[in-house]
Amino acid sequence: MEVCYQLPVLPLDRPVPKHVLSRRGAISFSSSSSLFGAPDPRQLSQRRGAISYDSSDQTALYIRMLGDVRVRSQVGFEPERRSSHPYLCIDFRTLHTRLGFGSSLASSVPGGRVHRLLSFQRYLHSSRLLRGTPHQMPLHILDEDYTGQAKCMLEKVGGWNFDIFRFDKLTNGHSLITLTFHLLNQYGLVELFQLDIVKLWRFLVMVQEDYHSDNPYHNAVHAADVTQAMYCYLQEPTLSKSLTSCDILLGLLAAATHDLDHPGVNQAFLIKTDHYLATLYRNTSVLENHHWKSAVGLLRETGLFSHLPAEDSLNMERQLGSLILATDISRQNEYLSKFRTHLDKEDLCLSSASHRHFILQMALKCADICNPCRPWELSKQWSEKVTEEFFQQGDIEKKHRLDVSPLCDRRTNTVGNIQIGFMTYVVEPLFAEWARFSDTRLSQTMLGHLGLNKASWGSLQQEHISSSEETEPRASGADAVPAAASTRPGAAIAADTGGTGSKELPQGSGES
Repeated sequence: MEVCYQLPVLPLDRPVPKHVLSRRGAISFSSSSSLFGAPDPRQLSQRRGAISYDSSDQTALYIRMLGDVRVRSQVGFEPERRSSHPYLCIDFRTLHTRLGFGSSLASSVPGGRVHRLLSFQRYLHSSRLLRGTPHQMPLHILDEDYTGQAKCMLEKVGGWNFDIFRFDKLTNGHSLITLTFHLLNQYGLVELFQLDIVKLWRFLVMVQEDYHSDNPYHNAVHAADVTQAMYCYLQEPTLSKSLTSCDILLGLLAAATHDLDHPGVNQAFLIKTDHYLATLYRNTSVLENHHWKSAVGLLRETGLFSHLPAEDSLNMERQLGSLILATDISRQNEYLSKFRTHLDKEDLCLSSASHRHFILQMALKCADICNPCRPWELSKQWSEKVTEEFFQQGDIEKKHRLDVSPLCDRRTNTVGNIQIGFMTYVVEPLFAEWARFSDTRLSQTMLGHLGLNKASWGSLQQEHISSSEETEPRASGADAVPAAASTRPGAAIAADTGGTGSKELPQGSGES
């Protein structure tokens, strides 16, 4: 079926917005670019906004296993959107069922995506219908949706024990939309920045839509959890008395969009499969760049900041990108060393805009990996989900005869050993420094949970090792000792895991 793409009709007395000419800011309709081909190499060489990684920087082994980046590069600022490049890549939403590489990935626009490509035109039509309505709508209109238990939970949104899984169920799967709008409204940012409520709500809906619900971990619930954690950090005395309203707005938006359109695989996978994103960003912070540019694409499509001066809007987009790029796990030691140096010298001055921005980066990094610092019931669920996503990537790599990435082989890894390593090499060093910066009850609570959770995984690991050792006689002489083995401690766990060795998951560590 032939699809006709009609450009929106704009009033003659108004200038044409740049984001209309660029179709979500991703494809520029100019003579210097090709609509149906790869980006012009000359354009790539002229990209501005350097984002580099020092190849001589030695990161911890565990961080390198999570995704090392050693290519110095420059990347552009123009936002790109997944649905704007149907001719360059596989559809992330079908990654786990259909996978191809190289030129075979090129395909036509799936029918299901047409409505997203035309969404900006529909938005212009709807804007004309709403043009006669008051600019500022009463903020209490949307509050009527927050009823019952969900509304009660929002009253305690600043608590560290906030159960995002329960909240997601109470909001019928709309936890990210509901939570983010509530926090922006609670801070008075909607009124302060004169944000159009219709545009804001539409932006949040599109953000939630662009998270992949079939990802076990990197989905909208994770984004909502990070946003709630970010709010907890913003409430800390050191930050609450220093941050500006613009800082808070950027912090919340960065938390909500920091993993936007995550494909459910890591950067190493995209690089070794020659994915177009890896080429576009030259193997440097590939996912984080994509999350940022996707977020900018939605901001421009919805026109959320279109009423602000162009320079201010562009500056907010750049700062948003700086926050999101800080979540690149391969740059963990780089940020941690800088943070530690500031704390050692005691030279952090939050009256400085650059220092406030750096603290926001560190806060977002903490929020992004704070799962091990949550109460055990919540932390365990997140651990199982992220491990399952690792294992799904490993299954895809095996299916297509690729080298299986570290931590992604379900036969040689368990939830426990992955989590213990992650806590030891990544989480503990970061949160120890955060506690130095903000020595509060919350910081001590997080470190307390971290220690208990690490001990719990260690106990499960030891229990599993013991049970596996006792099943070895069954594997070598099942006819001789079946009854005796079944009476030993841990035999039931070994039976449930198949008794295949010490690398199986412990009892109770499967998917929730």
